[in-house]
Amino acid sequence: MKKAYIFPGQGAQFVGMGQDLYNHSDETKFLFEQANEILGFRITDVMFGGTEEHLKQTNVTQPAIFLHSVILAKALGKTFDPQMVAGHSLGEFSALTAAGALNFEDGLRLVAARANAMQKATEIQPSAMAAILGLDDFAVEDICQRVSDVVVPANYNCPGQLVISGSIAGVDKACELLVEAGAKRALKLNVGGAFHSPLMESAKVELQAAIEAVEIREPICAVYQNIDAKAYTNPVAIKHNLIEQLTGPVRWTQTVLHMIEDGATSFTEIGPGNVLQGLVKKINRQAETEAASL
Repeated sequence: MKKAYIFPGQGAQFVGMGQDLYNHSDETKFLFEQANEILGFRITDVMFGGTEEHLKQTNVTQPAIFLHSVILAKALGKTFDPQMVAGHSLGEFSALTAAGALNFEDGLRLVAARANAMQKATEIQPSAMAAILGLDDFAVEDICQRVSDVVVPANYNCPGQLVISGSIAGVDKACELLVEAGAKRALKLNVGGAFHSPLMESAKVELQAAIEAVEIREPICAVYQNIDAKAYTNPVAIKHNLIEQLTGPVRWTQTVLHMIEDGATSFTEIGPGNVLQGLVKKINRQAETEAASL
């Protein structure tokens, strides 16, 4: 019986997030204020009382979710005792920081660099993502390969839910073919661009330099990484996988299955929202899920 902790990605944000954490203790307040200094703007103002539109901007959303997750893990103190961790996309940075592979400052700087690089990449080429519901993974992969424009599987969220990513023409064509093939829905997502696709190559190059410049230490437990859903503790391998993550798919279904195979019986989501708990339940109904709370 092992306890797994999971960390959400972009999309889990909400106005008011983190306010209770800020007021929790002097330590949590200090970390939020330190983040304001590192980022060069008062992200706490946006998180606690900004507009939904402002909070949805990639360069705000990603550090906001990271801060909520990591500071909550720190506030849990000794009750945060993971035997394995994983994070969905951006959440992988939160998981690595909470597990001690990255320090707080380096983790936040990398997330800010990642968000800015992704924002720039989306401005270079307009692109899109779409959630495909009701088809198996193989059918989605097969149709993506048949489309001549760029479109790839990006997020393997749970059985019957796979997000595709690519050029606008590629995603539109794939959606059309996937609906013809029997998908229940092909839903274009309200995101800035084609995350986890080859169109993020310019962002990957920029982020690679930032990742290579920081120290990654051995985490306190195994970290299951997005790129291949396998468990890692070796800092060199972790660093390599983190660089590949931006243009590679998030294998969340496979990650949860591997964690269960390796003994995980309960999954605690650390961060805003409950999206990952829902996905875990769709992957394995027997798995216990809960939200971390102080």
